[in-house]
Amino acid sequence: MMSDVIVGLERLLRDSGELVDGRRVGLVAHPASVTRDLRHALDVVVAAGGRVEALFGPEHGFGGEAQDMEAVDGGVVGPGGIPLHSLYGADEESLSPPSELIEPLDALVVDLADVGSRYYTFVWTAALCLRVCHRVGVEMILLDRPNPLGGERVEGAPQEEGFLSFVGLHPVSNRHGLTPGELVRLAAEADGTADALTVVPMQGWERRMMHGDTGQPWVLPSPNMPTADTALVYPGGCLLEATWASEGRGTTRPFELIGAPRIEGRHLAELLEAMELPGVSFRPISFSPTFQKHAGVSCGGVQLHVTDPGEFLPYRTGVALLLALADAAGDGFRWRAAPYEFVSEIPAIDLLTGSSVVRREVEAGADLEEIASSWAAGENDFIHFKRRFHLY
Repeated sequence: MMSDVIVGLERLLRDSGELVDGRRVGLVAHPASVTRDLRHALDVVVAAGGRVEALFGPEHGFGGEAQDMEAVDGGVVGPGGIPLHSLYGADEESLSPPSELIEPLDALVVDLADVGSRYYTFVWTAALCLRVCHRVGVEMILLDRPNPLGGERVEGAPQEEGFLSFVGLHPVSNRHGLTPGELVRLAAEADGTADALTVVPMQGWERRMMHGDTGQPWVLPSPNMPTADTALVYPGGCLLEATWASEGRGTTRPFELIGAPRIEGRHLAELLEAMELPGVSFRPISFSPTFQKHAGVSCGGVQLHVTDPGEFLPYRTGVALLLALADAAGDGFRWRAAPYEFVSEIPAIDLLTGSSVVRREVEAGADLEEIASSWAAGENDFIHFKRRFHLY
């Protein structure tokens, strides 16, 4: 049943305007920072009395036009003539706002929609902003939003020691079941920055709710997250970024279309169907990406069709895709060798899965059940650990 969830941004205007009224404010936002009637956070903060003196854009930019891992220029003039700064430049240092940009402010407002997967970097941008706010004595006001995958189901184990990065600054399951506010509360406790954090919680959100239950519109928070369906498959589909295979970027169905040149789609679909994955079917396809991997080249592969969102296990399905592609491609299967999110010394697949276990097991041709058993204990521990940060 659909409900009318009131997100933090809407509460700011309705009953929490005193948090920004008359104050010098910075705003970290992106295209999905909107109310249900599509009013952007910048307009809402101004309407609530905030004096917006600086804008900050996370990965993909304030306007959401940049592709993944594409550096965004800062120091430009943003909407309304307000200075616009980038929190995703050409090096790791650019991921945090400079202290001199935060110190003149009374508060930094953060409104970033998340998709419920540890690899999605917006929550980590918020955590890095909080570290700076704590250091210079400025309040960070985080406007909470739903987790479009719900707040109950968790998949995968948190990262092992030595595998933290911008796709997981703290140990968190791959599908974490937390809202942005809850996940930043977790980071704040670990970083010792909680005294600088104010979370404006939602009203009406329950942990059982997925995006379609909230009554909120879907606005793509990044160029390759066009629908809520994309968010649902992303915890597994993102793993393909760590291989030579296309994860569907450059198509109209990113993370739902998976394939590579010289892969026979029917064979790949048969391998996947044999694993009896819940809530999903695989349709053989061919596609030609318009950009990024294999641009302009015909790829054989599959489309994921989620038949039961409540039963579907996206992370398990993503690992199954790795196994099936390794089987179907044989010697043609390759892991990404290039740096990933500013890390060059650790393979991308290890950063995404949180250890070297999945990579080694895929290379050894292990059984899916055997691999899944390797993350079961960590997954269960995180289910219990995360409850201390629940707001709902």
